[in-house]
Amino acid sequence: MQSNPYDLQPLFRLDGQVAVVTGGAGVLCSAMGHVLAAAGAQVVLLDRFADKAAEIAQAICAEGGQAVGMGTDVLKKEALQESCDQIIRQFGKVDILINGAGGNHPGATTSPDQSFFDLDVTAVEKVFALNFTGTFLASQVFARQMAVQKSGVILNIASMNSLRPLTRIPAYSAAKAAVVNFTQWLAVHMAQEYSPTIRVNALAPGFFLTEQNRFLMIDQATGESTPRGKKVLDHTPMNRLGDPSDLFGAMLWLVSPASSFVTGIVVPVDGGFSAYSGV
Repeated sequence: MQSNPYDLQPLFRLDGQVAVVTGGAGVLCSAMGHVLAAAGAQVVLLDRFADKAAEIAQAICAEGGQAVGMGTDVLKKEALQESCDQIIRQFGKVDILINGAGGNHPGATTSPDQSFFDLDVTAVEKVFALNFTGTFLASQVFARQMAVQKSGVILNIASMNSLRPLTRIPAYSAAKAAVVNFTQWLAVHMAQEYSPTIRVNALAPGFFLTEQNRFLMIDQATGESTPRGKKVLDHTPMNRLGDPSDLFGAMLWLVSPASSFVTGIVVPVDGGFSAYSGV
């Protein structure tokens, strides 16, 4: 019986695919892990905190999905390679890589008590390394396997800061801008040099409350929005912060067959922030 070309469900299914998520124990990436498994993927959560990654994987399995958690430092290529080798031994392939490891650091953030001139260069280097170098190294390791397979999808997690640099966080903004440029470069490189069925794209989330930005967005003493948090809401036409579930549709589209002719793009998921001039 011939399949229906207008049946949309298979376009968004990931049955039999192996999806690797770096930063898999984080707020956003752990939620993505649940969705990937619900779509049929075998999910591998990589994180520095192996116990937390394993705990999330257990929760996914309890929901009927397939997942494992592994302890991995994305800044150590040898550790990434060991994880990749283990994944290949266990699952035989890697179809999807989501580069979600990242974050900011107070030492790389300006404030009334810490001017740009006083920022700690070590903290700046750590922020840049975690967001860009970690993405670069994970892509090196896992894209090599995709090159062997002649297929695969890489999804980088960029940021609004990639498109519009924000005040106070120069290292994070610069690193995320680099992630976007690298996404576009790698998309062309993998398609031209290895296979046109290896795709590379990025998501640019707007403002989602995470452990990394909570100190900037929420006043710890009152639990209310900080002046910065209020500015964010004022410049977000939908007038709210993002919820992890707001990323699911765009993420699933970019890693699934539904976007088979899409590579080298950056998709904002931001409640309209990037479209609003403030007037």
